[in-house]
Amino acid sequence: MSEFILTKTDSTARARRGRLATAHGVVQTPVFMPVGTHAAVKTLSARELEECGAEIILSNAYHLYLRPGMELIKKAKGLHRFMSWPKPILTDSGGYQIFSLALLRKFKGDGVEFQSHIDGSRHYLDPESVVDIQTALGSDIIMPLDDCIQYPASFEMAKTAMERTTDWARRSQKYFNKIGSKEQELFGIIQGSTYEDLRKESLAQLLDLNFAGYAIGGLSVGEPADLRYNMLSFTAEKLPADKPRYAMGIGMPEDILEAVGAGVDMFDCVIPTRYGRNGTAFTAAGKIVVRNAEYKDDERPLENGCGCYACRSYSRSYIRHLFNTGEMLGLRLVSLHNIAFFIRLMHGIRQAIDQDRFLAFKESFLSGYRSGENTTQPTYA
Repeated sequence: MSEFILTKTDSTARARRGRLATAHGVVQTPVFMPVGTHAAVKTLSARELEECGAEIILSNAYHLYLRPGMELIKKAKGLHRFMSWPKPILTDSGGYQIFSLALLRKFKGDGVEFQSHIDGSRHYLDPESVVDIQTALGSDIIMPLDDCIQYPASFEMAKTAMERTTDWARRSQKYFNKIGSKEQELFGIIQGSTYEDLRKESLAQLLDLNFAGYAIGGLSVGEPADLRYNMLSFTAEKLPADKPRYAMGIGMPEDILEAVGAGVDMFDCVIPTRYGRNGTAFTAAGKIVVRNAEYKDDERPLENGCGCYACRSYSRSYIRHLFNTGEMLGLRLVSLHNIAFFIRLMHGIRQAIDQDRFLAFKESFLSGYRSGENTTQPTYA
């Protein structure tokens, strides 16, 4: 059984500090969750993640259901033991993946039938079976099956998806209350695309169900930034103060800062490792593409003042050499640094909220991040 305690609200914004206690440890919020889709954060070990300060990771029930399959994970006595990660895990239901990756999918009966993007095999999932999968995984926080649609979407399409998501949420909760573990919690997912009326309706219906926490879904799917921020703010301010708030798939530093200012507590995204594999490092002075020729003779670390293993040990010049020679170590080092960057950014955010200076922190960080002028010491440390 998890417990969320709101410990502080910044006097300059709606930014919040909290503690989320789970069966596998306490998470300080606001928090960024590295994404381990296939039970691994790409190229990084559990030990490296812990050394970066990661407190919770996200994995994906859809992908794990397809491969390696539930029998193997059950034999390992759950996901934590299978992947040697002792801290909390949140598992996404895979609703987004079903509708974006499946070769063919159609609504059938009370769920959805689809073909695997891996081998074309046919599968059927409904809200109850998705709860079954995540119960077997043993994740600390589980998400119900939802219908997440791309932007732009017509009002009618968004309404249908929102209503289906609400129906699935009710069924998921009913089933979870029957078979779920007391060490797990089920969150609800608010949908409605970029339509305030639909978001309001989704909120009202899900709040009546009194979930342990609430996720804001259906954003970062192609909509303009101003619409994303409006929907985050509109939705978050209507959520109960005593429940954790999770913005699904929000991951760029500027987006995280906007969402924290709106009162959001939890974030996940593949951006740190995806960018890392392409040779792009996040720093307080903005992104650098270390593969570029300008770093051929650059003896500085990826980021001055960063204490991660990559920055303590290697130069930009060396990491560029690794990329140019196809050595896997290069993408591992940049991915490791990027995870450390996001974890440290969240630490700086939490510290700023504790000191009632979140807006000043946000302004200072974004000024240096966008101008490239933070060249000596990270301003978020």
